[in-house]
Formats: sequence, structure tokens, C-alpha cells
Amino acid sequence: MAANRLAILTLALRAGCGGDRGASMAADSLSRYLQRLPVDSSATLSDQAGATPMPEAVASKPAPKPAPKPKPKPAAKAVPATRTLAAGSTLSTSMDREISSRTDKPGGTVTGTVASDVKDAAGHVVIPAGSKVTLSITQIHESENKGDKTGKLTLTPTAVEIQGQSYALAGSAEALDRTLRDRKTNAGDVAKVGVGTAAGAIVGRVIGGNTKGAVIGGIIGGAVGTQRAIETKDRDVVVPASSRVEITLSGPFTR
Repeated sequence: MAANRLAILTLALRAGCGGDRGASMAADSLSRYLQRLPVDSSATLSDQAGATPMPEAVASKPAPKPAPKPKPKPAAKAVPATRTLAAGSTLSTSMDREISSRTDKPGGTVTGTVASDVKDAAGHVVIPAGSKVTLSITQIHESENKGDKTGKLTLTPTAVEIQGQSYALAGSAEALDRTLRDRKTNAGDVAKVGVGTAAGAIVGRVIGGNTKGAVIGGIIGGAVGTQRAIETKDRDVVVPASSRVEITLSGPFTR
């Protein structure tokens, strides 16, 4: 660019020195020279000074996904509080089968079903209805005379099953609906009558000394023997199925 400027200045000076003709020639020479000047086609022309280049498009970023919420920890299983029944608490049960002194013997066992919920002092159910109570037959015997109106029967609770789990149980049981059931006349009762008749005949002979006295004595003796047999006739103690048995705890029960 400096060389071009120097050439133009030289031509201008020549034109000034040579008058009008020189000026014309200088102008023609300058015109031809300008036409021969190389043109930089790669130059970018701009009529705006200090144009600000367009910023490159910023790629849009996807919105961040929210962090997953932490899963709540499973709640710890509550440990059931210990529940206790005080000594003297009662359980109402019903017998699952009949008990009879004719068929049952001491040492046998029977079961009963708890009839209603048994609750502690705070009102919590300790033994729910439907639980099974096991009872041992510790004593059982038929009634042997007319004056014995109950026979002998002792039931002792030993365990209770609650929701499939067995717990020891201590206490006493009372059969509220037990009865006496007459047995049919058996060989023992006949023997009692025979003994009474023979005794009457002997007494008749001693007193009357003749057959008639013996007959009368025999009749009297037979009547006495029959009455004796009735009075001593065995009667079985019976606790019917589904009858009530009340259990009283002899000590605290805890589960």
C-alpha cells in the first residue's frame, strides 16, 4: 500500500510541473494505474463501525430431573406389651365333651372353650374368646349312696392355647352344671338285695322257730334289702357337653 501511495504522489507532482497538458497526461496515467491496482476480493466491506458479531446460538440444556425421593423406612414392628391377669381372675368355659364317672378315670384330660374375652385391669384382652383350656381329671367317682348328692369330681386346669401358642395355667375349676345319673341295676345291687332277704329269713327262724316265721322274716328281710339296694344304688357324676365350667386362677397369668 505504501508503494501505491508513492506512485500516485509522483504522478501528481509531474502533472503540477507540466501545466494543463501534463495534468491531463498525469490524470490518464493515474487512471490506468488505478485500473491495474490489485483488488483484495477477500476483504469484507462494512459500512458499520465496530459491528458486534452475532453470538453463536446456545444449545438449550434439558431441565435437570428432580432427585428421587428417598423411600420411607418401614416402621418398626411394635413389640406387644406384656399383659397379666391377677390371681383370682375367672375364666368362663364350656366343655367340649361329656365327662362321666362311668367312662372317665383319674388322670384323663378334657378340653373346654373360653366363652368370652378375659381382660386385664386396663381393659386389654389377655385371653380371647375361643381359646382352648386343657383340664386334668384329678379325681372322679360315682355317688355310692342316696345321701351323696354330688359324687366326686375334681378338675384342674393345666394350660391354655391362645392363637396357636400354649401357656401354662394354674388354678381350680368348678363344674356348674354337673348332675347325677342313675345306673341300671347291676350284679352288685342284686347281691345287696339277696343279702337282705337271707338275713330276714334267718331272723324269722330264730324268732318264730317255724317255716311261717321264716317266710315272714324272708319277706321283711327282702323288703329291707330292696330298700337298701335303692339307697346304695350307684349314680354316676356327669358333666354334660357344652355345660359351664368356671376356672379361677390361683396365681398371676402373663402372656
